[in-house]
Amino acid sequence: KLLNIYSKSFRTSAITLQNVQQATANKRICIVGAGPAGFYAAQYLLKQLSDCTVDIVEKLPVPFGLVRFGVAPDHPEVKNVINTFTKTAENPRLRFFGNVTLGTDISLQQLRERYHAVLLTYGADQDRELQLENEQQPHVISARKLVAWYNGLPGAEHLKPDLSGRDVTIVGQGNVAVDVARMLLSPLDSLKITDTTEYALAALAESKVERVHLVGRRGPLQAAFTIKELREMLKLPKVQTCWRADDFAGESTNYFPQTRRIIISPIGISDQLDKLQRPRKRLTELMLKSLGEQSQSKVTPGSKQFLPVFLRAPKAIANNEMEFAVTQLQDNAAVTTTETERLPADLILRSIGYKSSCVDTGINFNAALGQVCNLQGRVLRDSTTKSIEPGLYVAGWLGTGPTGVILTTMNGAFTVAKTICDDIAANTFDTSTSKPGLELGNMPIVTWQGWQRIDKYETEAGKSRGKPREKIVNIAEMLRIAGV
Repeated sequence: KLLNIYSKSFRTSAITLQNVQQATANKRICIVGAGPAGFYAAQYLLKQLSDCTVDIVEKLPVPFGLVRFGVAPDHPEVKNVINTFTKTAENPRLRFFGNVTLGTDISLQQLRERYHAVLLTYGADQDRELQLENEQQPHVISARKLVAWYNGLPGAEHLKPDLSGRDVTIVGQGNVAVDVARMLLSPLDSLKITDTTEYALAALAESKVERVHLVGRRGPLQAAFTIKELREMLKLPKVQTCWRADDFAGESTNYFPQTRRIIISPIGISDQLDKLQRPRKRLTELMLKSLGEQSQSKVTPGSKQFLPVFLRAPKAIANNEMEFAVTQLQDNAAVTTTETERLPADLILRSIGYKSSCVDTGINFNAALGQVCNLQGRVLRDSTTKSIEPGLYVAGWLGTGPTGVILTTMNGAFTVAKTICDDIAANTFDTSTSKPGLELGNMPIVTWQGWQRIDKYETEAGKSRGKPREKIVNIAEMLRIAGV
């Protein structure tokens, strides 16, 4: 009883302290999106501006965005950044508002009236498409949706990918594509100890997938996956990586506009190693080493296969196969030829990039690029004159497009946060008048304390299964557990 009284008194004191600190802080900043860009920006702002409060608005009841729903379950070390975000969230000058959707629950104009500055960081939630006939067939889905499916993004549990066929063809050669290939080929026992959702584990247990093609338009020297991702693939038990030797024989194709001539030089990939920068050189050396070892080994009966294919551009989709045009490199660009190749494809996964959505009519948005119109993080009022909208900013993939890793996002978020601080110091927008910030009202908002209840529930549910957590995928259930 005494402990309960003490605990209640402590919480009351903490709330009072937070209210006092928020009252003395006269600069209010709202960040829309609780992913890496949002939390890194908040971290920088709270450190550099002692007289500011930061409110993070997130459409889901839970924070962390891409770290929670995009990072592969078998990469728990990448998710350790959540510890840093949690420390930021526990700052008394930060408030978390989960289950609040920009453009639906509140408009950008309302946020701008309630805050001195607004930073948009709500990420990229749409896929770039192949623009091919039959792309909407059930056996053609995006890698992003499959990632969301096994990572427990609310709503993604209904995806139900068909894994009854032998062959999967992934169009794209970035890290997401390799992540998906690894998840499809990994031994089930190695996934059972991760936070892969139970329904995904059940589906993977019944999977008949034996071969995964990873297809890219350009050559090995332009592969978008990193050496870390490739190493993991090469180490997968009972999975053989099978390269095509012709892809490494290499050709250097150059077009000379003055003479309208195309000259093809027979330069092998290994001959170009000395000209490569260190990261690309190390990756290429690993591919060549794996290729050399492959020629000395035979395919083991019962093993699965990972099959990278270069210099192929998607051309047509059929029921159980996909047609590709053979490409040649011209000035580092893939140019299609008349030659084609068909690959078996019981399931086709599209992994050619993401784009963002325009969630509010008040946002100056470039629909073609799928990102907010901005100049170094400052949102443009007019894209033609490049005039700036004072007090409105963008960071992360919403402003740059889907590029880089979490470290890239961190550096970009810090840069935009510094820009906000510089603009405040230069009086680019008015911070002298008080702003009310977001008021709770009757909205079903999940606070940070609400998220902590969800977090505790998930981790306890995971323990009984030998997992770090069992994610809740139903929003109504999340709200119930959060106490909303």
